[in-house]
Amino acid sequence: MTKIISANLNGIRSAAKKGFFEWMNKEAADFVCVQELKAQAPDMTPEFLTPDGYVGHFHYAEKKGYSGVGVYSRQEPDAVFIGFGNPEFDAEGRYVRCDFGDLSVISVYCPSGSSSPERQEAKFRFMDLFMPHLAALIAEGRELVICGDWNIAHKEIDLKNWKSNQKNSGFLPEERAWMSALFDEQGWVDVYRRLHPETTGDAYTWWSNRGQAWANNVGWRIDYHVATAGIAAKAKSAAIYKAQRFSDHAPLLIEYD
Repeated sequence: MTKIISANLNGIRSAAKKGFFEWMNKEAADFVCVQELKAQAPDMTPEFLTPDGYVGHFHYAEKKGYSGVGVYSRQEPDAVFIGFGNPEFDAEGRYVRCDFGDLSVISVYCPSGSSSPERQEAKFRFMDLFMPHLAALIAEGRELVICGDWNIAHKEIDLKNWKSNQKNSGFLPEERAWMSALFDEQGWVDVYRRLHPETTGDAYTWWSNRGQAWANNVGWRIDYHVATAGIAAKAKSAAIYKAQRFSDHAPLLIEYD
């Protein structure tokens, strides 16, 4: 079995204080993809860089306290790619790819557009650039698992209050259509949905810090494993870990044969 975890940390230092690395070591996953490090290279302690038995590869944002992603693995990758080749978004620290034999594991943090119209425009730019990159990945013919915070709830069952969010970033018609194109036209697989096609409230991975969203489970499913068909077909179990809170997101764990 290969266990892969995706976790938006909303700050690696904050998540570490809340016990993330102790939990990660207990889970003993093969790969752990993390997003929103909110840290630069000088902020990274030995615990963050090489937690028990892991090596880490990271893409830091140029802006302090912002974005940043990483991939932890048990073994050193055969190849590592930092960024996906676009200067605007590579400056924001959004993409790490690690190759292991015929498998690639990618950690991605797609932009959020909720803070301003300008950021929503940036999110649309990212989507336009990332779509052909995803097509090129598929064309490589490798098995790939892209883990991360995609900042889009795909369907109505993927968020609690879908009716009132249809004009809000993360559930806009254009964003949802973009996700559909990945799955229906390019052939990527939403691995959690392959295993749990009907699940609603238990599927959420993010809760706003406003109001009583966590207490009332007013959540969104915006963290995914998006995989090529071959490895997606080997997915055996998926779980969202909510027993401890490391950030405003919950880790998504999927085991593959």
